[in-house]
Amino acid sequence: MPKRRDEVERGLLRKGFEKRDGDHHYFIYRNLSGNKTAVFTKTSHTPKLRELPDRLLSLMAKQCRLSKSDFFDLVDCPLSREQYESKLELKR
Repeated sequence: MPKRRDEVERGLLRKGFEKRDGDHHYFIYRNLSGNKTAVFTKTSHTPKLRELPDRLLSLMAKQCRLSKSDFFDLVDCPLSREQYESKLELKR
């Protein structure tokens, strides 16, 4: 199920990701303490790509160390930052 790129990017920013521009939009996760983590994802600058295809969303979920359904919950807001961090702790 495709999602709008701007909605996904806003959702990541709300959940503690910090945006870095380059040839792509990079999003680096800062934990609740404000420390940079090894978790990151990226989206393309491509102007035509207003909706992120399912394949790209799956890759972004993997980069964020989540299942695709958990990734959707992260960007759509049912999954809080605290819940996200607890999922990251379980994956260590």
